[in-house]
Amino acid sequence: MPARSWLTIDDFAKEGRPLRATFDARFADPRKARADRFVWDYWHVPGQYTALRTPAEGYFPRATLSRFLERLTSFGRRRLGCHALSFTWLSCYVEGCRQELHGDLPHGPFAWVYSLTRWRGRRFTGGETLLLRDHVLDYWDGFESVRAVEERHLVRAIAPELGRLVVFDPRVPHGVRAVHGTHDPREGRLVLHGWFTEPRPFVEGALEAEEVRDAVAGIASAAAPHLEAGLAPVGLVSLGLSIDRRGAVRRVELLADTLRAPRAAEPARRRMVRAIQAAAAAARLPAAKGPSRLTLPLVFQR
Repeated sequence: MPARSWLTIDDFAKEGRPLRATFDARFADPRKARADRFVWDYWHVPGQYTALRTPAEGYFPRATLSRFLERLTSFGRRRLGCHALSFTWLSCYVEGCRQELHGDLPHGPFAWVYSLTRWRGRRFTGGETLLLRDHVLDYWDGFESVRAVEERHLVRAIAPELGRLVVFDPRVPHGVRAVHGTHDPREGRLVLHGWFTEPRPFVEGALEAEEVRDAVAGIASAAAPHLEAGLAPVGLVSLGLSIDRRGAVRRVELLADTLRAPRAAEPARRRMVRAIQAAAAAARLPAAKGPSRLTLPLVFQR
């Protein structure tokens, strides 16, 4: 993940436009009272959260939402090593709606936001997803008194472009910049959001899940000497292994790395990640009728 905290994928799902069309159809005539419009919760926690929200399930046509969630689940399994999704929310932000900085614990190792916002040509300001920049979490390490500091140096702002998927480490303080300029739900910030959950090995191809267990245990054991030496990282590292039919690992890709440790321990953390990658490259798996792919997430907690 870029900066080890977040990634964005534009035009993630073809279901985005029909999902948006459903929302627009319900608000086509503001004077018409329809039963399917009476589903919104005005969620307000003073000084922290203000938004309109509703469960996505039941709001959208079942088939369209199911296809989107299946696509998202598949992405989570192959790219992150997370097998499931949490409850999915639909949230709308109009005048004054916002989320102040906060962290999501312990919902899941990754949060996601999928935008249904008509961002280009918008009539409001604000609405960006805000993420505290990595260096701010170790603010005094490398501090320079001669350098000016403004909000853009402290917070990353990610625009909710229509069809954009944002995935990020939910432990990092994040929020939504206040929306100003519209009271019309059709003109506001509209997003689906939730968390990826249940990290565990995911296998595609000829190998079966039980056939990779010994290899997974061997790869995970590469971290043991580093942990025994006092390293105490927290987070997740996810690898993608391409395996040929003879059981040899042909490629190891670092898919995600949200492992965190104190700044002084960062060199040791990097050595541990390299050791895990080396163990994955050297792993031997059972022969099979064809190639396989293994997404392997390793979770470190304390």
